[in-house]
Amino acid sequence: MVVVAVIGVLAAIAIPAVRKLQQKSRAARFLSDLRTFAQAFETYALQNGRWPADANRGVVPTGMAADFSVAAWTARSTLGNYWDWDYGVNGVTAAISMPDVTVTDAEMVEIDRQIDNGNLNTGNFYKTGTRFIYLLAR
Repeated sequence: MVVVAVIGVLAAIAIPAVRKLQQKSRAARFLSDLRTFAQAFETYALQNGRWPADANRGVVPTGMAADFSVAAWTARSTLGNYWDWDYGVNGVTAAISMPDVTVTDAEMVEIDRQIDNGNLNTGNFYKTGTRFIYLLAR
């Protein structure tokens, strides 16, 4: 009985630590993908003198297939959303948006701290409705 109690206490200590590590891992992968995609879009704009045309979530914008991993763009991200390229929509000129993420706003604030200012209401990474937007050009 004592052994079971000790194992229970150890599990109670370990589970929150494991969850925190999972959150950090998800955030790191998300940030890496976001930066890769942002760089690809900015490079496209510099080379072509314009941003790619708007595309639906999970759909690679025309002309971008060679610039980044199509599989990463079309699959669900580590936050449970499909990536979405916004050009001339949602009140922005050019942005990568993440609609309907499956993590909490608290996790998104932590991601925002690494990108921007830690405030989901201001800056280049912000929330509007159920969509998180990483602004490339206003």
